[in-house]
Amino acid sequence: MRGITRRTALAVTAGAVAAPALNTAPAAAAGTTTDTAEGRRAAPGPNPVLRTDLVTRVTPRNNWLVTAVVLQYAHRIDLRGGAVPPSAFQVKATVGGQTAARTVTRVYSGTAAEVDDRSRPGRPGDRLIIELDPNDANARAAGTDPLPLDRAYSVTQVADVHAQNGEPVLKAGPFASRNDGVITPLVDDFTAGSFTDSTGFELDFRLYRPAGFVRDPRTRTRYPLVVTLHGGGEVADNNMTQLTSNRIAVTFAKPERQRRDPAFVLAPQIPLPRPMDGPDGTDWTDPRVQGALIELIDTFVREHTRNVDTSRLYLVGLSSGGRGIYSLLAKRPALFAAALPTAGWGDPATMDRITHIPIWADHSIDDPVVPYREGRFGKPGTWTLMNALESAGARVSRGEWANDLPKAEFEARSRALLKQARAARSHILFTSYTPGTTPVNPHLAWAQTYENDVVIDWLFEQSR
Repeated sequence: MRGITRRTALAVTAGAVAAPALNTAPAAAAGTTTDTAEGRRAAPGPNPVLRTDLVTRVTPRNNWLVTAVVLQYAHRIDLRGGAVPPSAFQVKATVGGQTAARTVTRVYSGTAAEVDDRSRPGRPGDRLIIELDPNDANARAAGTDPLPLDRAYSVTQVADVHAQNGEPVLKAGPFASRNDGVITPLVDDFTAGSFTDSTGFELDFRLYRPAGFVRDPRTRTRYPLVVTLHGGGEVADNNMTQLTSNRIAVTFAKPERQRRDPAFVLAPQIPLPRPMDGPDGTDWTDPRVQGALIELIDTFVREHTRNVDTSRLYLVGLSSGGRGIYSLLAKRPALFAAALPTAGWGDPATMDRITHIPIWADHSIDDPVVPYREGRFGKPGTWTLMNALESAGARVSRGEWANDLPKAEFEARSRALLKQARAARSHILFTSYTPGTTPVNPHLAWAQTYENDVVIDWLFEQSR
């Protein structure tokens, strides 16, 4: 267990709460406690808060949000079938000099600092999970950079909590607890690193390693490598927002995906000041950035030659990351097994170099930032690039549907397009999203792309 600060101890000890005797535990000697996996059981007495953490979540459309506060108590909490009313706790956030309340939606006990998505959440444990409304105006965990969230949240218990039989479990108190840390599931599983290329240019990156490799780095098991290219909004020096601003890299690290397709996931970040020396003024085509990126990938593969399946290197990205994909594929047409460019643009004159590479592209027809046909900075958008691929001899299978369909229907449309492509012996697919159907902003076409199991399954099926 991590340490408790003196400030937290002073804040919560005076407001210590009562822990009822637990009928489910064997009797213990007076004044003693018993440790279990569900928390420390104790005789009746104070049950102080030992630690407070925020839990955040990277969402498909609303970026990075604070979704819960978790209180860790000295002893186990057993509600015995009772429920904690949301009104028993008040949560306030101080961000950017402004303090405002957060809306508490659910409260339940548990054994870990994590949100329970079940309809009837919780179990006896030494944690109390306080879920917060993700639609609160002050729910965001980041702007351009991560917000300073350490000790930014306060939690006050304002009403007693009782078991179902009316026995007091947690008593209200006058003191607030402030968060000691911030937990971001999946993101916290990425290690942070940097790479300096042969010219001295440095790229920060985050890296996810598959569990089998972590357990035994000497294994000879070979894993795919997924390289993710962020958009222009994530150019920064924080080595974080390339993971948290959009669900790209993290979707490949989800436990259910890693169980099915264990892989390394490499997420570099373009640094500030923003390089803008590319042929069309964009980030991943800047010679310094692209040179460092290629060296980073080559070096990573060389250093993990026993563990990277070089026939299964995948390139995925959005917006200017999509632009980077088309450029990099043309520069290294023999390196990557497949690519997923979303809302990108590129040079149609280079499409004849990449007709052999499996690509599943998508773009909103009404995209105002990177227009679907015209693209950006004098280079055309995805629709025009797909036409160029066809002119170069590739077969392109096309589909159009709404970008706000329920997941099951969205994936059914994707499955139908894939069936069409296989029937036509086509390895290039293009999804267009009907105008007016991409939520939040038509440029954000990727919100469903990386939640789409049909597309991600297809990606991992590809090999050189």
